[in-house]
Amino acid sequence: MTALPSQRHLFDIPEEVAYLNCAYMSPLMNAVRDAGFTAVRKKTTPWLTTPADFFTGSESTRALFATLIGAGADDIAIVPSVSYGLAVAARNIPVRANQEIIVLEDQFPSNVYIWRKIATDNGARIRTIMREEAGSKGNQGCNWSDAIIAAIGDQTAVVALPHCHWTDGTLVDPEAVGKAARHAGAALVLDITQSGGAMPFDVAAIQPDFVICACYKWLLGPYSLGFVYAAPKHHNGEPLEQGWIVRTGSEDFARLVDYQDEMVRGARRFDMGERSNFQLMPMAQTALRQILDWGVENIAETLAAVTSRIAERGQALGLEAAAPGERASHFLGLRFASGVPANLIEHLKERNVYVSVRGDSVRITPHLFNDEGDIDRLFAALRATM
Repeated sequence: MTALPSQRHLFDIPEEVAYLNCAYMSPLMNAVRDAGFTAVRKKTTPWLTTPADFFTGSESTRALFATLIGAGADDIAIVPSVSYGLAVAARNIPVRANQEIIVLEDQFPSNVYIWRKIATDNGARIRTIMREEAGSKGNQGCNWSDAIIAAIGDQTAVVALPHCHWTDGTLVDPEAVGKAARHAGAALVLDITQSGGAMPFDVAAIQPDFVICACYKWLLGPYSLGFVYAAPKHHNGEPLEQGWIVRTGSEDFARLVDYQDEMVRGARRFDMGERSNFQLMPMAQTALRQILDWGVENIAETLAAVTSRIAERGQALGLEAAAPGERASHFLGLRFASGVPANLIEHLKERNVYVSVRGDSVRITPHLFNDEGDIDRLFAALRATM
């Protein structure tokens, strides 16, 4: 693994701005922005768009995301959002009366609401793993994985989790949890929106049923685009839509009214309508290529060093954070002993420092566009507001 230098030159971020909020929304790289501008301009000349163009961009982008997680292109569907992808998963995983669906305390809502509905519709129940069960003590981190594994049993239908918690980056070990879920005959559904592209992820080792990831955070891509991994055993499942482009022979526009019941191979049957998305797809493709060029392992190592330096400087101000082994390398939740000060985010914004408050944590999530000057600005602003 190789530590990467600051890549700020690839982004249009003013020098006086310390944007440490990638978990909220990443900025676009200049190349990604330019790919979007070029794609929008192409819509002014639709006569130059060929039927083949409906397939080529989405297929190459699908393959790039597959490479990122160690999957094959046939395993990947293109979706507009995490909630859409989770709805695909929920439609294709059986849940019976009196079974349980496991989630985490304060898990992101998209990965809770769908399972609450599934539980209600099927007479099942939600089993929420609480931070106290995971060994959380005061402002310290927690061991989610042991608590999750202890809760998995014969009654478990679905284990629906993130790779790291969205509020503070505390980790779940998906490989260990996946093994426990398979042993119990339960399905594993993972939302990796807060880790995909920033932490290594290998579907061969984890063996999940479904994995969902939005583009607009750590994949450094556009909003309203994402991906679903569906394990091969689900490739004959039921999609949410009955689209034309996922039918065999759809490349031949002249024969589209020769209606086909047979769907194309693999997870493509789960693709959203208008999946070609001529404006957004080139942006996602450009971003994914850059991430693969950097290498996810290198990104993770580089960001681990950054968050460790921030955590050390935070301790000098009396702030606490989960230990490096308990949190994602790219995530840092700083906690104040007496709670987050009122209007902290507004005070930091006045000094061009951008972070988030999630739960009782000040969430600091840097990327390769950050440098030492950003860290200095962060702590100058914190000292001025404390």
